[in-house]
Amino acid sequence: MKRFYKTASIREVDGSFSVMLDGRPIKTPAKAELHLPNEALATAIANEWAAQEETVKPFTMPFMRYAATAIDRVTPQREAVIKEIAGFGETDLVCYRATYPENLVEAQKHAWDPLVEWVAKAYDAKLRVTQGVGYVAQEDTALLNMQSVVEEQSDLHLAAIHDVVNLTGSLVVTLAVMAKKLDAEQAFEISEIDETHVIEQWGEDAEQTKRRKNNKESLVAAVNFLELCDR
Repeated sequence: MKRFYKTASIREVDGSFSVMLDGRPIKTPAKAELHLPNEALATAIANEWAAQEETVKPFTMPFMRYAATAIDRVTPQREAVIKEIAGFGETDLVCYRATYPENLVEAQKHAWDPLVEWVAKAYDAKLRVTQGVGYVAQEDTALLNMQSVVEEQSDLHLAAIHDVVNLTGSLVVTLAVMAKKLDAEQAFEISEIDETHVIEQWGEDAEQTKRRKNNKESLVAAVNFLELCDR
């Protein structure tokens, strides 16, 4: 899409912020009004629009995408989104451990055990850990307690949290990010332990490099969006 505006700015009305293109408020792809909770988030989205050159490239505007997704997709199906996010706790990455080699077993234990202990204390969510890929059922109480934390989040938060949990494969890691126990870099490294081990053993091909780079950038954008929502 060719750039059709000259300026991007923000406007506050009754405590809510809008992003303006040439003085006109932008809307979501579904034509809904884009109302934002704080100046920092509105400014960040306006900056994304201002940074566009001759062609508007939506993939370079993650904050706009998350805000629009919250309004167009999360709000109409909030309960389904919550259940999808919380569902990662049933087969959480940090609960399934390698049986060999020893260096991978130790790497997982070092990175994941503290998170399992933390979520048990923070949210009374005691998770079962197993070795191998065989399914291990988690207690309903633990799953419901973790889900209740997700349920407390705003639609804006949920839009980004949905990406975090999909990128990491772990509700526990996601909760730790939400609680600011982990930053984006730490969350990426912790969730990529298995992949990192394979690369150390066999090397990294171009496709892996691209995937990891894209996933890390997406995770950083999601975490940054969560931080903007809280300002």
